[in-house]
Amino acid sequence: MNNDLKDILTRGVAEIIGREDLLKKLESGIKLRVKLGIDPTSPDLHIGRAVPLLKLRDFQQLGHQVVFIVGDFTAVIGDTSDKEAERPRLSQEEIKENMKTYFDQAGKLLDLSRAELRYNSEWLEPLTYREIGEQADQFSVADFIARDNIKRRLDSGKRVSLREMLYPMMQGYDSVAVEADVELGGTDQRFNLLAGRALQEEYGQHPQGIIMNPLIEGLDGRKMSSSWGNTIPLTASPADMYGKIMSMKDAQVPVYFELCTRVPLEEVAEVLKGHPKEAKMRLAKEVVALYYDREVSEQSREEFVNTFSNKGIPAEMLEILAEKGQKLSDVLVSGAVVSSKTEWRRLVSEGAVKNAESGTPIDSGDATVEVPLVLRVGKHRFVRINL
Repeated sequence: MNNDLKDILTRGVAEIIGREDLLKKLESGIKLRVKLGIDPTSPDLHIGRAVPLLKLRDFQQLGHQVVFIVGDFTAVIGDTSDKEAERPRLSQEEIKENMKTYFDQAGKLLDLSRAELRYNSEWLEPLTYREIGEQADQFSVADFIARDNIKRRLDSGKRVSLREMLYPMMQGYDSVAVEADVELGGTDQRFNLLAGRALQEEYGQHPQGIIMNPLIEGLDGRKMSSSWGNTIPLTASPADMYGKIMSMKDAQVPVYFELCTRVPLEEVAEVLKGHPKEAKMRLAKEVVALYYDREVSEQSREEFVNTFSNKGIPAEMLEILAEKGQKLSDVLVSGAVVSSKTEWRRLVSEGAVKNAESGTPIDSGDATVEVPLVLRVGKHRFVRINL
């Protein structure tokens, strides 16, 4: 097995289903159709969601056909694979707004000119009750409720809707529709990924191989999630992306190196032997370079060093225009300085939002813009707000 194939099957991989069949196909040189679907549950993709997206890029660079699906129809149902409560339904308007730039964001990693870009409403919306019934016959209620998080909800008396039971079947049918040879996804998606294999066999297709990645922690140590505001969005500015990485715990650095960069693991091992801060700065530089370029990542590093070694305010930072009396939370969310009002409230409660010039903390989540000011958000994010 050459190094490229070894990396595909080992780096950032928690489990492979159909491994021997997949390896045989990869070694034969057959061009595979490799699928990844992401639901537009928030406007920004983040680094956690980019872990399988990076694996998709690996396949593309080896010459395989990658299929990136925006789940505009599955988002209506909502996946509860990693949820301890029923996911609220999204309206068509919310979904449409969220997915506006999903393909562009994916294009930070993929060559979109060589990718197959799809919306799953293409094949899910036209399905009839007869077809849905035939698909549903492949699964049992017992299989669904045996999943850990569903079982916990039922045991604690929480509601599990019939709507939620449709989701694995819908994701599985995506694999049928695009004739996937391989599907990528997180370990929390295991049941949904297996549904694809079951439905493909029912439709006379060869069952797809499955490559699952581990889930990464967000900046607060919990699973990275837009709803918790602990993400590193792909839309973040280079300085903000660099600063967010520098704010993470040292223990997270090795995992991020493996899952969120493509620095050779032998080189990573050497980097990790050094000082933790230097390792983290190397990680930040590599991540920024991945989504921007080397020159920009070097500028971000120099700006960080100049600012935080000298305890100053960076000369260049994001600038946002706001109206007098507008809530700071609205200004910073719309400017992608914070990912959500949840993150904003958490930072304010921790005393982590300050007037950068006076050092005075912002002590209210409802604070408004009254005069032009420079805010320091967390340890490493700065934003200038002008009226």
